[in-house]
Formats: sequence, structure tokens, C-alpha cells
Amino acid sequence: MNRHFIRRALQVVLFAIVARYLYVNWGDYEHVFRVARPLWRPLLASCILVGVAYVVLIQTWRLTVVAWGERLGFRSAARIWFVSNLGKYLPGKVWAIAAMGTLSQQQGISPAAAVGSSLVIQLVNLVTGFAVFLIAGANAVNVPAAALAAVVTLAIALALAPAALPHAVRLVNRISGRQIAVPHLPARAIWWAAVGTTLAWVLYGVAFRYFAIGMSAGAVGGALGDWTAIFVGPYLVGFIAVFAPGGIGVREVAMAEALQRSGLAVGATAALLVVGSRVWLTVLEIIPGVLLLLVKPPRQDATSSR
Repeated sequence: MNRHFIRRALQVVLFAIVARYLYVNWGDYEHVFRVARPLWRPLLASCILVGVAYVVLIQTWRLTVVAWGERLGFRSAARIWFVSNLGKYLPGKVWAIAAMGTLSQQQGISPAAAVGSSLVIQLVNLVTGFAVFLIAGANAVNVPAAALAAVVTLAIALALAPAALPHAVRLVNRISGRQIAVPHLPARAIWWAAVGTTLAWVLYGVAFRYFAIGMSAGAVGGALGDWTAIFVGPYLVGFIAVFAPGGIGVREVAMAEALQRSGLAVGATAALLVVGSRVWLTVLEIIPGVLLLLVKPPRQDATSSR
């Protein structure tokens, strides 16, 4: 069966689930949105924290590029990061990586460093995200032992990848008789990515709790770890769902379920946080990307200081 047809069918089914969910609860949602009295200080704090998380992620990616022996200034890195992130709102998960690689090469970065750094960030981001989710949600989420073992295994594999990858490629060359170039995966790229993405996930979790305080007029309970897990878990589920651009629909359903199961928010209040958080993050991510896309890129700064 055609893969494109299957993806479209999944999108239609998902849309139907979300539409039915909204239809059944629309009366409650309408009431909550009408009487909502947001607190602007916590909402502003949440936006600032998301901005700090973006800065951390941009600098993290820039340092992984530097680990390949390249040079890239922060201004150019920020433009590449924001503009390429617009690609994740297209079906499939490869557009953002492809855009990052193309824009990086336009700044004089080698193809290996451009694509390699993008892949490293994406892979490490998944591993650290699941690690933060498991640790933060240990009290609120019943984590299967198999899930914990899988994250530990992935983390070990990433730590060993810089040393093991060249040997694996040489073994493939001997067996196949081909001459595949031995890739260079700097260990520093893994460590920078691990530290930076972990910090970014934590910042996202704190920002989400402030967002919940602002949208719920301060009436929120639960520990910071619970709110972090409820944000990170659905975000990862949406990322893994390749048929949903930007995780749209998948993340919302997962977050609504997590909020209600944890008891942190139920019914219309949960819907307010789910829908509001999607708008909140989308605006904070798309506006800088669109503005930077319209602005003339800075001169190639591959010779700028590290």
C-alpha cells in the first residue's frame, strides 16, 4: 500500500479523534475560555524561560558544529536554527534536518559537520528527553522497567558511538568489499549535545508550570517534576509521530490524557492548558523563524571566533 496514502489516512483518523474530543467537551471549553483570567507575570516568565531554552539549544548546536573543527557565529547559528525549525511543521521529520544542513553549508560549514551535527542533536535530544521524563515523572508516572533499561542502553550506545563508529565502518568495508569513508564523530559533540538538551528540557518543564499558573489564575498543584514530565512526555510522543507535522494532534491528545490521569488538571481546565500551550509554543517558535527568513542572512562567518 502507498506510504503516502497510509500517512494521510493516519492524519485523517487523528483529526477525527481530536475533533470528536473537542465536540464532546465544547461546552466546558467555551465556559473556561470565556471566564479565564490569565496572570500575565507568570505567562511572561514562561515566555522568557522558553527564550532561554532556545538560546541554550542554539548554542548547543553551534558547539557541536565547532566540535567538528568548523567555525560558526551565534547570529548565523540562531538564524539557521529558527528557520530550519519551520520545517518540522511539514509532514515528515526530515525537513528540519535537511534545511539545517543546507543553510549551514551556505555559511561555509562542511556537509559532514552540517548534517552530522543536526543528526547528533536530534538523537541526543530524544535520549535526554526520555531520561528527563523518566526521572521527573518517577512519582507521577508508572515507568516500566523496560523503558528505563532502553533509555540507559541508548545513553551507553551514544557515549560509545564516537569510538565505535569508525571500527564498525571498517568492518563493513572488509565484509562488503566497499570503501565507505570512515566518519569522524567527535566525542565533544555528544557531550555538548547531552548537557545542552538536558538543560533545555528542564527549562521547558519550568516554563510549562509557569504557563499553567498563568492560565489557571494560580490554581495549580503538583510538583515541578510532575509538570515537567507532563510537558516532555507528550512532546516526545508528538515528535516520534512522523505522520503529524509538528506533532499536531498527537501531542495534544497525549497531554490531555496525562493531565487528567495525574489529576493536575481535568476537563475544560486541561483543555485550556493543552490548546493554550500549543498556541504559546507555536507563536514563540514560528514568529522568530518567519522574521529571520525575511531578513537578509548575515555574511558568512565561518571565520569568526569560536
